[in-house]
Amino acid sequence: MNQEPLVQIRDLNFSYDNRKILSGINLTIPRGKVVAIMGSSGCGKTTLLRLIGGQLKPSSGEVKVNGQIVDQLDSAGLYAMRRRMGMLFQFGALFTDMSVFDNVAFQMREHTDLPEDLIHDLVMMKLHAVGLRGAQNLMPSELSGGMARRVALARSISLDPMLVMYDEPFAGLDPISLSVIGVLIRKLNDALGASSIVVTHDVQESLKIVDYVYFVSAGKIVAEGTADEIRQSKIPYVHQFVWGEADGPVPFHYPSMPYGDEMMQAVN
Repeated sequence: MNQEPLVQIRDLNFSYDNRKILSGINLTIPRGKVVAIMGSSGCGKTTLLRLIGGQLKPSSGEVKVNGQIVDQLDSAGLYAMRRRMGMLFQFGALFTDMSVFDNVAFQMREHTDLPEDLIHDLVMMKLHAVGLRGAQNLMPSELSGGMARRVALARSISLDPMLVMYDEPFAGLDPISLSVIGVLIRKLNDALGASSIVVTHDVQESLKIVDYVYFVSAGKIVAEGTADEIRQSKIPYVHQFVWGEADGPVPFHYPSMPYGDEMMQAVN
């Protein structure tokens, strides 16, 4: 059995022109585990997913997936690797003119030569796994937000990927749907024997299902640990983020001159 981590990121730096996005990132995703990458909006979480998927190339450093350095792969090698990855986009990103069945079948038809009767059986298995076998003929416009996210989840695991990446899977969901999606992420990961990366700022729901957490702030990893270690963290930024406190290193007010001074200027 391969004991090498599925994803290894070492000394990773990434910039858009002169604007640094990620700096000195070191991160490991073990096989069979669910790992969360947390942090406030704009801190570089989704950029990390794009680097792992090969949509972006590092400015320096290394992203290795399943023993291969991603930015050194040619087009054929990169597409072959991506076929072994699943992606749950923020808000699902279903094809609006396709039925639930056809959304889940899409990758099977695109990337395999399986006969339609076998594709039918596989799609029904995936939909059954997310509790939506009876919704196969519905269109995305007929689905609730939670149902649409579950269909997108079924689509993301349609080819039994080795790695599933989730970009804000809990965004916009009601509490019941949010809990259902969390449980499904955990159960499907364990059933597939896959690894999962959950990019999220929904702390409490994520901490129920993950094995390990990385906290990103201003493009750097500022903390890491198990769910219990993160809950008990004394790092001010992490503590404020986990417990949703107004006071801390992340300010509520956008930088400005003292309020009293500005009011006096207005009077004068």
